[in-house]
Amino acid sequence: MSTSTTRLPESRYGRSSDERADRTLKIVGGVLGALLVVLIGYFGYHYVGQNKISAEVIGFELAEDSVQVHLEVRKDADAAGYCTLRSQAEDGGEVGRADFRFDGDDTRIDKVVTLRTKAPGTTAELLGCHAD
Repeated sequence: MSTSTTRLPESRYGRSSDERADRTLKIVGGVLGALLVVLIGYFGYHYVGQNKISAEVIGFELAEDSVQVHLEVRKDADAAGYCTLRSQAEDGGEVGRADFRFDGDDTRIDKVVTLRTKAPGTTAELLGCHAD
């Protein structure tokens, strides 16, 4: 009696997995994943940690040629900067945009500012705040 081999022909079913290639791919994937986490952490820290002035629109009142905006600004004591506001008409077109400065030693400023518009506005939107 002869014994038959149970080995499959490689040309028919493809090569067996190459363990060295699998290990290399795992290492490359791990390094790229770690770089992505570091990059996200850097941008997150730079955006949150380095932002010395921020604000929030509490409310607004509409008028024919202006919008009164109630802003709450939080900033570092030594920081000075400005916040940009805009107002849009009902059709979405911009009818007013202005920068409002905030400086001094206060860390929290609660202020009502008036944004002049060229047509009746329907919104008041905070576009962002920037430190000097």
